[in-house]
Amino acid sequence: MRLPLRCRLLGHRFRFTADGDVMSWSCERGCGAGGEKRYRTAADAERYAAAFDREDRDDLGRRAPLVAGLPLRIWRAARRRPRR
Repeated sequence: MRLPLRCRLLGHRFRFTADGDVMSWSCERGCGAGGEKRYRTAADAERYAAAFDREDRDDLGRRAPLVAGLPLRIWRAARRRPRR
């Protein structure tokens, strides 16, 4: 099976869901990649699915990459620092 160009270049974009005690994931781009995992409780499956089903764009600026986001981190730290 040959992966679509978007998945080959950018990687998969997995979406996570929980159904009972089973967490499953599949590629949003429709390439067919995915899987599932069974947890002890439905609450565990739901918790992990919610934690994994986040977009990095939601936190842009707060979880910036260490080197590329260094100026942003310094600026945020300076803003939070109390003035004398």
